[in-house]
This record gives sequence, C-alpha cells and structure tokens, in this order.
Amino acid sequence: MTEDILINVSPYETRVAVIQQGAVQELHIERTSQKGYVGNIYLGRVARVLPGMQSAFIDIGLGRAAFLHIADIRESRQERAHGGHPATPIEKLLFEGQTLMVQVIKDPIGTKGARLSTQISVAGRMLVYLPFDPHIGISQRIESEAERTQLRDRVQKLVPEDEKGGYIVRTQAEDASDEELAADIAYLRKLWSIMQQQARTKGAPWLLHEDLNLTQRVLRDVASAETASIQIDSRSSFTRMLAWAREFTPSVIDKLVHYTGERPLFDLYNIDDEISRALSRRVELKSGGYLILDQTEALTTIDVNTGGFVGGRNFDDTIFKTNLEAAQAIARQLRLRNLGGIVILDFIDMENLEHREAVLAELRKALSRDRTRITLNGFTQLGLVEMTRKRTRESLSHVLCESCPTCQGRGQVKTARTLCYEILREILREARQFNPKEFRILASQAVVDLFLEEESQNLAALGDFIGKPVSLQVEGIYSQEQYDIILM
Repeated sequence: MTEDILINVSPYETRVAVIQQGAVQELHIERTSQKGYVGNIYLGRVARVLPGMQSAFIDIGLGRAAFLHIADIRESRQERAHGGHPATPIEKLLFEGQTLMVQVIKDPIGTKGARLSTQISVAGRMLVYLPFDPHIGISQRIESEAERTQLRDRVQKLVPEDEKGGYIVRTQAEDASDEELAADIAYLRKLWSIMQQQARTKGAPWLLHEDLNLTQRVLRDVASAETASIQIDSRSSFTRMLAWAREFTPSVIDKLVHYTGERPLFDLYNIDDEISRALSRRVELKSGGYLILDQTEALTTIDVNTGGFVGGRNFDDTIFKTNLEAAQAIARQLRLRNLGGIVILDFIDMENLEHREAVLAELRKALSRDRTRITLNGFTQLGLVEMTRKRTRESLSHVLCESCPTCQGRGQVKTARTLCYEILREILREARQFNPKEFRILASQAVVDLFLEEESQNLAALGDFIGKPVSLQVEGIYSQEQYDIILM
C-alpha cells in the first residue's frame, strides 16, 4: 500500500502526516520549545537508589531526575537471559554518585520523568548498533527466512574482527549493497567512538549524543519503499533534508518534493480537521456505530458501540459487522493518536466463536501495518481484548492538550444544585462561629440563577434560621465550581 508524507514546517513547530488511500494514518508533531528526548544518550549520575522499587533516579541534566528500573539495566537483563539464578539486586549494581551511560527510551509524560536504559542502541540508515550486545538480529518486518539468513551472513562478514558489539538489520537494508552496509557500520562505530571519548573526558550530567530532529527521523524511520512522495512546504527545510538524504538516505532523494502550491499543504487532505477529530473521545464508524476512547495515565480503553447501525439479517450479523469495522478503526486510531502502553478493547459481545476469531484476525491484520511494536492477546473471560503498544513519545492529546482548569482533568464538574447545597452548609457552619452583619455569596451565573429560582426558598429559610441577610453576586470570571462567601 503506497503512502505519501506531508511535512508542514513553521518557526515554532514541525508537523508530519502520513497519508494512505487519502486518509491520515499517522501524525507526528515536534515543537521547537518542547523537543523530545527519546534516543538521546547521556552521561548520567545516580542521584538515588531505591532498593524497595528496584529502581534508581538518575540526573541527566533535564531538571527532573530520570527513572531507571532494574529491568532496563544491561547487566541485569543479561543475567535474566541466561536464567538459572535470580538477578543481582540494583543496590549491588548502582550506588549514589556513580556515573554511567544511559539512553532515554521514554519521554517525560505528565508527572513522570524520562525512562532510561543502559542497553545503548544507535540507529543508522540500515543498521542499529548495539555496542554491548554481541549478536546480529534481523527486523521482524523481514519475514522471509531465506532473506533473513542471507542478510545475517552478509553483515557478519562485514563486521570488523575487533567488534565487541552487535547489529540489528533494518528493513532499509534489504536492497542495500555490501558497500552501503559497510559504510553504515563504519559510521556507527565512529559515532560510538566519539561518545566513548566524551564519556571519559566530560563530567556528568552530559549529553553525549542527540537523536535526529523530526524531519531527519522521517527520512530514517518513516520513509520506505512504499512511500510515493515526501512533500515539504519550506524551502530551507527541503534544502536541508535533501542534503541529509544525499549522505544518509539516497533512496528517498527522488521522492522529496518542495511544495509551492497556493493552498496550505495540510489543507489538501483536511489534516487540521483530522487532528481536531483525533482529540475527541468519540470516533464515528461508517456503519453508524462508534468508538469511545478514554486515555488515562494507567491505560487506554476503547469501547465499541452499534449506535444507529441496524443492518444485517439479524442482530448477530449487525454486531459482527460493527466489530469488523471497529477493528480497522481501532488500529488506525492507535497510530493516529500515538496511543501506547496497555490498551483494553471492549468489542460488542459476540456469542459466535467464529465471529470472535474473525474479528481478532482482522484486528491483527490491521495492526500489522503499525511501525510500533505491538503485543496482542486474545479475548479474556470477560470478553475484553488486551494488548500493548510500545510507548516512547507522548500521545497526540498530551502534545496538544492540557488538563481542563475547570474540572482538573476529571471530565466532570459538580452540578449547580450540588454547589448550592455546599454553599448553604458552609454559611450555616460560618454562622455558628462568627457574627457578621450579612453573608454575601459570590458565584457563577448558573449557581446564582438557581438560588434565585428553584433554590430561593431554601436560601430564604437559611437567612431566617441564622437571622442574617444573605445576598448574591454574579462573578463572570468564576468557573461553575468556584465560589466565595464574604462575611460583611
């Protein structure tokens, strides 16, 4: 399936959209003031070791300490891989004040700091270098066993005899010549040598290697043989990308196009409208059904509903068709919104086991187009589907949105009636402790209106009970939950 990549560049942010069959499949946004850290390699200093959590906080110079779990420490992973004995506890591997080389594997999200690993990897055009892992792996996207074996043998012959690390062969290496592979190996080894030299001479915390910017990552990680064109609406960015492509990704040079049309580039596919829809909880399906997506700090849930769809010969067929369509939509929404971590899918209940298997197969097929690593489990006893999608960078909503200042991210606010009763109770409490001449309520329009109408008798009864007048004042800048009680 061919795809087009659109890149919209401005002084303050870069936006990338991946289009397949006229529909937006992926969105990537990088802001000048909020660049991500994933892939960066630092010389860090251990700030604190937490034996109870088998983790440590590492100072890498970002202000907020980063998090390193024992599962992401190279020595511990190697012990577990060999099996037969428990892993060494973290307090035996790290100590406060120790310096060590770490790589960011997950950006800071919400209140959580960046997540780190000591299992360093450096990505090139066709290979990923693993300086501490002496083996040669092949991308899972290369499915032919014969081709996997051939690539492994070719790379093995090109690796220098003194090499202590290993390599992962990327899909871009499928059509590469031995000269190109050898050049990539030389480039990665030189890059690693520079980092080692800095680690010996610099003090922690120190940035040893910064990953590529978004436009360069697009050429390295997103563009593929299926990419028909890469359109950029900035002349200067186009020139820089062309120069970078000549050196590192020559296969995409002919696909780079400087867009000069009168209409904004993203308007060609109504991408700004698509971004707005991707921030909504509800996703409409063509059949009349819909999805409800809820993203929390712990996990993401996706609920499938039939809505107005009543087609099919019977209700089972209606449910089956809705779930099949939902499977495709879910896979797209995960990519579009960059949702990661644990994802729970609540398809409409299906009694027919064949229908269940067909929906699961459709979901697995749709997810196979995702560039991100996914683990998909079957239906649980409760009829839910559990899956995980590797989370590295922030989701679209976390990049573009913040918690609502009115409800503090709850998604709900107290009703005006609830607030009226809270205010009445508070005035009664204050009247028992103080003796003002008057109580004045400052509140939102909705709360004051309710006091003047349906709750007017309760307000008057309170005034009579405490023997003090109670007046009302609308504060236009107050949210519904805000109020003040002034003792006059």
